[in-house]
Amino acid sequence: MKPKVGRYSGYLRPFTYAFDWAVINVLAYFLLPDEFLSLYFSLFISICWFIIAINTYFYEVYRFTKVVSIFNKIVKQFSLFTVICFAFSGYYAKSTASIEVLRYISLSILLITFFKLSIFYLLRKYRSLFGGNFRRVVIIGNGKSVPLLEDFFNNNPDYGYKLEQSYSLNDDKKTQIEKCLKFVSENNIDEIYCSLHDLANTYVNQVIDFADNNLKVVKFLPDNNEIFTKNLKFEFYGYIPVASMRNIPLDESLNKFVKRSFDIVFSLIVILVILSWLTPLIGLLIKLESKGPIFFKQKRNGLNYEEFDCYKFRSMRPNHLADLKQVSKNDPRITKFGSFLRKTSIDELPQFFNVLLGDMSVVGPRPHMISETERFAQNVDKFMVRHFVKPGITGLAQTHGFRGEVETDKDIIYRVKYDIFYLENWSLLLDLKIIFLTVINAIKGEEKAY
Repeated sequence: MKPKVGRYSGYLRPFTYAFDWAVINVLAYFLLPDEFLSLYFSLFISICWFIIAINTYFYEVYRFTKVVSIFNKIVKQFSLFTVICFAFSGYYAKSTASIEVLRYISLSILLITFFKLSIFYLLRKYRSLFGGNFRRVVIIGNGKSVPLLEDFFNNNPDYGYKLEQSYSLNDDKKTQIEKCLKFVSENNIDEIYCSLHDLANTYVNQVIDFADNNLKVVKFLPDNNEIFTKNLKFEFYGYIPVASMRNIPLDESLNKFVKRSFDIVFSLIVILVILSWLTPLIGLLIKLESKGPIFFKQKRNGLNYEEFDCYKFRSMRPNHLADLKQVSKNDPRITKFGSFLRKTSIDELPQFFNVLLGDMSVVGPRPHMISETERFAQNVDKFMVRHFVKPGITGLAQTHGFRGEVETDKDIIYRVKYDIFYLENWSLLLDLKIIFLTVINAIKGEEKAY
């Protein structure tokens, strides 16, 4: 699962993308012959660089990553990038320019490697000397990996983990686990490490459910003799294997960068091409029918359960129940023009400003108003998992008929199932498919669009 936003990866990694992009383009301008100096070459190497990076996991460097693994990524990245550069040189350039291309690649390797390792070691020093960028953790269980992991956390502060408590299960397991989960809730613990040694599935599921419903990261310490039926993601802390329960593609920094870039471009297009002229027209029609503001602002829960102001075109008459009571069919609060806005989903368009601001994404789990979120969090299993990614203007659940009013338990249960499937199987193509289906549904009209 994902760490909380605000950690270094959320700020430094986009900077490393920009730095690497600048290096390969600026050095090309100064070191390669004139026939390489074209917008086409710049686009070619930039696109190829990031496609290669996706496949080599070049930017997937974490606090527990070994230095040898970083060098392995660098070798793979530049081996393929070298082939790309020479392919362009041989096919498009007038001469092969082998020496110039080699000089260009060699200096690119030196600069990018130096920068990558500098960031890696500076962060370690920052954690070790100043105690920053830490994640607070607890350990549950008695497996043989537990004392090794305790030593790892206590003796390697540069990795950025602070072991707050360990819970042995030699006594009453149920009591100890409940004590641990209570400690996690009351002390703002980030991650739970659970040894699977001599731990029944009932207790494992209890920990998983708690983590899902409280936005905590849970990882497992496997024994060699255990067989796993799930597709777990394995990581190594030193030489200690640790398994993550849920693999979320948007945890990976490059995927996050791709999605955020798409969100910015798409929202800018909608704002400039559509909202720039449509907003004054809709605002006039809203004002003509009822008094009140053009826009409706409401608190919603977003990424990591943080609150943000969600914007809409106002479709109801001003009322004191707007933040408490969900809209229902034939709701008397809805204006005539507001009914049209809701049926066509035009009332949602101002949320593209939320996307541009970074509170939302174009595609993701739909955010609920605060009162509903609190109720569903208590009554619907794994509802909180939806908050591991940014909420969206539209989502997979909405394209499958689960939008609007929650009339029965089935509505919210299936909405959560579709949302969890989305966050575990995200891809840019899936986003494009959801956007296409949303447009088609808006044109056709939907039964629950009221």
